[in-house]
Amino acid sequence: MSRIGIAFTGGLAPGDVVECVRLAESLGYESAWVAEGHGGDQFAILAACATATSRIRLGTGISSVFVRSAPTIAMAAATVDHLSNGRFILGLGSSHRVQVEPEHGIAFDQPVQRLRETVDVVRALLRDGTVSHRGRVISIERFDFWFAPLRREIPIYLAALFRPLLETAGEVAQGVLLTWATRDAGARAREAVTAGALRAGRKPDDVDVASLLPCVVASTRAEAFERLRPSVATYAGFFPRYNRLMAESGFPEAAQAIKAAWDRGDRAGAAAAVPEALMDAVAVAGTPAECRARVETYRRAGLALPIISPRVGGPDAKASVLEAIRACAP
Repeated sequence: MSRIGIAFTGGLAPGDVVECVRLAESLGYESAWVAEGHGGDQFAILAACATATSRIRLGTGISSVFVRSAPTIAMAAATVDHLSNGRFILGLGSSHRVQVEPEHGIAFDQPVQRLRETVDVVRALLRDGTVSHRGRVISIERFDFWFAPLRREIPIYLAALFRPLLETAGEVAQGVLLTWATRDAGARAREAVTAGALRAGRKPDDVDVASLLPCVVASTRAEAFERLRPSVATYAGFFPRYNRLMAESGFPEAAQAIKAAWDRGDRAGAAAAVPEALMDAVAVAGTPAECRARVETYRRAGLALPIISPRVGGPDAKASVLEAIRACAP
């Protein structure tokens, strides 16, 4: 059976996510990933998913290393791993300055180093049950677990878009999580991951390459693109890192136009500036058959684990996610 995952990035109530994950498990999905942002506590949602399922792997996609301390992340990971009987994957990332500082009141400083040190602290706590750490950005006198983790090592995937962090994932992680990826992104990520793995004396094939694939399933391709367009505009307009990604993916003029409209406060203009070619390049959108075919193009191009990420909102959000899960099932 072909590997495929499902990711939830907002628009659903926590109980609706649990229902969707149960359906995904019944249809053969390998894994379910929950983001956080403003959508509810991801570890609590995954704990509920753990008690409602028995086979599907459960991951954070991703957990920010700025808004939780490293020991808190380790405790949460060990808890969900216990409740899921060893099915948990810890997805970590730095998030974005435009979220961390204004939304959480936390300085966004040395994100890559904080990510590395968080991995070190989490691994030590899981392995040894206690940790003391003196790093460049994290300093912990002593922290210990008051329960024994089910597993002394939990897979860690790192969110990465560009080569430096992709190589870091190759050095220290079990997997890498891409997003808004073009068809050739999986092969390019594999090259960078391999370089990092070899530098660290690791086997490159031990590092999984996965990507969240923004997804809209509709009765026509045109309808799917119209529903996807505001999401692309938000990511390209609000997040500098994603704007750069889309520019470097072959759409510099579109990225510039979207950002200009967004900065003027013209959300409709930003959406209108999103060309169909950009949406076709970085997402899975169309009829059920077209979406299944699109996922296959990612697989053939070298992406080991495609993870569909339905972009939904409004009163029909749950129905739209259920439709996407059914449409892209293996």
